[in-house]
Amino acid sequence: MRLPTIPARPAPTRVRAVVLAIASLVTAALLTGAVAGPAQAHHGFDDYDTDRLYYVSGTVSEVRWGDPHSYFTLTVDGDLPADTPDLELPEQLQAPEDSDPVEAAPSYPGSRDELAVTIAPPTYTGMWGLDRPLEDDERVEAVGYIGRSHDEEFRPVVFWYDEGQPVNQVLGSELPARPLPVPYADDASSEGAAFPASDTNPAVVWGATGLVLLVAVVGGVAYVRSRANRV
Repeated sequence: MRLPTIPARPAPTRVRAVVLAIASLVTAALLTGAVAGPAQAHHGFDDYDTDRLYYVSGTVSEVRWGDPHSYFTLTVDGDLPADTPDLELPEQLQAPEDSDPVEAAPSYPGSRDELAVTIAPPTYTGMWGLDRPLEDDERVEAVGYIGRSHDEEFRPVVFWYDEGQPVNQVLGSELPARPLPVPYADDASSEGAAFPASDTNPAVVWGATGLVLLVAVVGGVAYVRSRANRV
């Protein structure tokens, strides 16, 4: 009598190959997130409250011109207008979805007498309207964002020098985000502004993503092993 054939169990190398493939995919995803996150935060507007645009003007000092960004200190004027004055916009930001929020931006409501301003590096600043370093005591106007966790930091989407020459700072043709309608509900008086800390920390997002992927790996490994043991 012929005995029934017992199916062979999958070779251990096959199970290991599946596990290693899943682990490799997860590692690649996590490494991509770890690299892309800091790069976007460094070169973009992630550290700033892009829900709210503000106008500010004042005098430049402590200019540091170079890569990866240029910096200067802006001594804020004490008599800012209520909102953005009538200023020429860069060609790239003249579409209504960009120009309307910029032109409607209220003046900086905070209590800081000086703001630490970050702008694009010289290569891009020169491409979009300023081919020389700013000088101490030069006057500048700007519309941009306040830092999420440091309210002394300011990042323009556009600034003006030499009595109204515009310089695009979004390095493209649109704002990084659609701001909230004006007036902003949490604007404080000029005696002290309470700026929001942060909507979502990129580290939290990537941490949650990593946790989900880890659970997926563990579940995949358990499934492969259970299937192997059943055969």
